[in-house]
Amino acid sequence: MKRVLIDTDPGVDDALALIYAFKSPEIKVEAITTVNGNVNLETASHNLLIILNLLNLTEFPVIAKGEAQPLVKPLIDAKDVHGEDGLGNTRELMTSKGELKYDIAECQFSELSADDVILEMIDTYPYELIIVALGPLTNLSKAIQKDISCFRKVQSVYLMGGVFTEYGNITTNAEFNVFVDPHAAHEVFNAGIPIHIAPLDVTHQVELTGDRLKEELIGREDIISQFISDSTHAIMTFYQENVGFYGFHIHDALPIAMLNHPELFMSVDAHVQVETEGELTSGMTVADLRKPTVTDSNAIVYVEVDADSFLETYFKTILS
Repeated sequence: MKRVLIDTDPGVDDALALIYAFKSPEIKVEAITTVNGNVNLETASHNLLIILNLLNLTEFPVIAKGEAQPLVKPLIDAKDVHGEDGLGNTRELMTSKGELKYDIAECQFSELSADDVILEMIDTYPYELIIVALGPLTNLSKAIQKDISCFRKVQSVYLMGGVFTEYGNITTNAEFNVFVDPHAAHEVFNAGIPIHIAPLDVTHQVELTGDRLKEELIGREDIISQFISDSTHAIMTFYQENVGFYGFHIHDALPIAMLNHPELFMSVDAHVQVETEGELTSGMTVADLRKPTVTDSNAIVYVEVDADSFLETYFKTILS
């Protein structure tokens, strides 16, 4: 059983990743922290409470709010992809009884900030805690700035972010999570900790089509199935109009799968650098993935996934 802290900015694909994590027998989620990204911090934190309520985790013990702004750059979001509420415009949906269809859990956020919770959890489980970062890395960088010696007791960081051989999804050269806060990403990659990366290069290999989703959910009336159906329509419409297929890439579930089923992936050691200042390349992740051996590796970059097997195990897990 792997002990995990998830840092997230929910987000439709974050929501699907959180459901996957809590339903995975291979891991135990010890804490969740929220950060600005797909939506602002308050919206992300509200969305986390909706997801916890879906999972009947109404007394989940450790949740904390983190950074509302990137370290240096102005705040941006991805509401055009995820909907105004970040969850595919589901927050205002009502039942036939006139009640909110997706209510929030009555969990209480910690009085500690996310960076303090991250350090506290590492201190509680030294060399055992794994951090899964699904959004910009601002909270992690703040924890590093506060106590790098403690942070280096983390077992590893698994993150969704970056792009190396494909076009980015926010600019030509950059992936959204790194682009939002490249200075934070730079700090994390230079912190001297084990890092596993799911970049767009591998997440783009998994196309969850509308037809596949409909097939998986047909005949199911449970609340999680309803939420998945309701929340994904907006993002699939965005993809239809901007990417060319009715579906979406289920980015944030990949780091969870890397933990659960590493046998589904191929990876390479690399030395990853982040461009923080480039006028045209801010947020670009740079690494030579061709080298068979890298003496100064600071990350393991995942480059290939068995997409069919991943989707099969993903749906088997979340719909169990």
